[in-house]
Amino acid sequence: MHAGSAPRRDTRARAQKVALELFAKQGYEKTSLREIAERLGVTKAALYYHFKSKEDIVHSFTEDYFAEVDDLLDWAKDQPRTEETRHEILDRYVGIVLARSEVFRFMEQNRAAMQGMETGKDRFARFRSRLDTLVDLLAGLDAPLRDRVRATTAVLAVGATCHVYLQQVDDPDKLRALVLEIANDLVR
Repeated sequence: MHAGSAPRRDTRARAQKVALELFAKQGYEKTSLREIAERLGVTKAALYYHFKSKEDIVHSFTEDYFAEVDDLLDWAKDQPRTEETRHEILDRYVGIVLARSEVFRFMEQNRAAMQGMETGKDRFARFRSRLDTLVDLLAGLDAPLRDRVRATTAVLAVGATCHVYLQQVDDPDKLRALVLEIANDLVR
C-alpha cells in the first residue's frame, strides 16, 4: 500500500462525514463545496482532489454501500449453505444498513435532488442485482417462489425497519437484535 493512501482515505471519509452533517443541517441544495472544505479545514482544491462536486460526494455514499454489500456477497459465496451462514449473512447485512442509516435518511429527506442526479437514476437497478444475489444465498438458487419471497422480504424489511425505527429507539443494539431475529424467522 502506498504511504499516502491512509491519509487520503481519512480525508475522503472526513469529507463525507462533514458533507452529510451540512446536508442534514442546511439541506443538500444550500450546501456548497466551499463550505465543506472550510468545515474540514482544507482548501477547496484539496477537497476537489477527492470530490469534483456535491453529486460526487453523494455518489460516494452509494458506492461505499455497494462495496460493503459486495464484500459481504463475496464472503458469503464461499461459505457453506447452513442456517449459521444465513444468520451471519443477515447479521452482517443489518450491520451495514445500520452503519449507513444517516446516509439513507439524508437520501430520503432529499429524494427530489437524489432522483435528479445521474447516479440516482440507476441506484435501484444496481441494488436489484445485489438483492437477487442475497436472495440466492439466503434461500438457495433453486428455492421455491415462497422461500425466495420470504428471503426478499427479510432483506427489504431490514432496510425499511432500521430506517423507520432507528430514531425511535434508545438502544440501537436492541433494535439490531429484533430486526435480525425477525429476518431470520423469515428465511427459515
